[in-house]
Amino acid sequence: MRRRSLILAAVPAGLVTLSACGDDKSDSSKASDKASPSASAPSAAPPPKIVDGPLPAITAGVKFGEKPTVAKGPGKPSDQLAVRTVIAGGGKAVAENDYIQADYLAQVWDTAKVLTNTYDHKVPLLTQLAQGQTLEGWRYALTGKKVGSRVEFAVPPTWAFGKQGNPQVGVKGTDTLVFVFDIKDSFNAKSSAKGKDVPQDGAGVPKVGTNTDGKAPSIDVPKTKPPTKLVSEYVIEGDGPVLAAADTVLVQYKGVIWDTGKEFDSTYSRDALTSFSLQQVVKGWAQGLTGKKVGSRVLVVVPPALGYGDKPPSGSGIEKDSTMVFSVDILAKM
Repeated sequence: MRRRSLILAAVPAGLVTLSACGDDKSDSSKASDKASPSASAPSAAPPPKIVDGPLPAITAGVKFGEKPTVAKGPGKPSDQLAVRTVIAGGGKAVAENDYIQADYLAQVWDTAKVLTNTYDHKVPLLTQLAQGQTLEGWRYALTGKKVGSRVEFAVPPTWAFGKQGNPQVGVKGTDTLVFVFDIKDSFNAKSSAKGKDVPQDGAGVPKVGTNTDGKAPSIDVPKTKPPTKLVSEYVIEGDGPVLAAADTVLVQYKGVIWDTGKEFDSTYSRDALTSFSLQQVVKGWAQGLTGKKVGSRVLVVVPPALGYGDKPPSGSGIEKDSTMVFSVDILAKM
């Protein structure tokens, strides 16, 4: 069983678990809600066979990153998973359980009715290719494909929404769905910040390692009293978009206690990334990451008033009125 991230605020579990659509109410998440069907339940069906076709033609928007126009399905669709790499990318191969960031379009085979797309909203999808986290058809079709690729595939009901369909997004239980994905990036437990090292010359604040090999960075806490106010400083400055207060982010992080330097929480130790809305975390995280750029590593020092104060989570190893120190790699936002 995976250990729950300790940086989440004390909210009901249903609000903590993020679906592929996002749970926050920001403008970006509204766009994402429109552009992403909910994940299907884990399928009891055996893995599909991957076949070459049939698949409808892409008649316009044929370049990577362009919104495609896709013809109606030619005749009867396969009862297996038809997959075609339209444009072969040169990036890293996507593995099962990786997170991917992609633009995509979805439509119905028989009618060519477009159900949703991210191109219009300018908000790429961020989802994990893991069982129960996304459509089973996505997981099977996209695993092994390379970043920079455009992939077209057709998913029969068995590996989409099943016989019940999904009335909320206009899918009947008999509908085969056609997808075009432009895979822009992927992330896994070895992902790190990308950017320029920033001089760490502030007095009385911890120093954080700048390694980007996927291993946990060091955090060197000075033998002084902790600051009473929030500290948020770049260690590595990326060049991605700036985070807004209501964004949902994908991160690597490590947390230690100021007084002891002891690690109490880390995605590196769990060997698993984590994603969350900045509206669902302790105030120090929300304030410390807002305004920072995607791709960055950020030092965040959270005083008790912006952390857990005198009510730390049970069994966390955090004492009352502890100052927490974090290294946070901001990998992506949605």
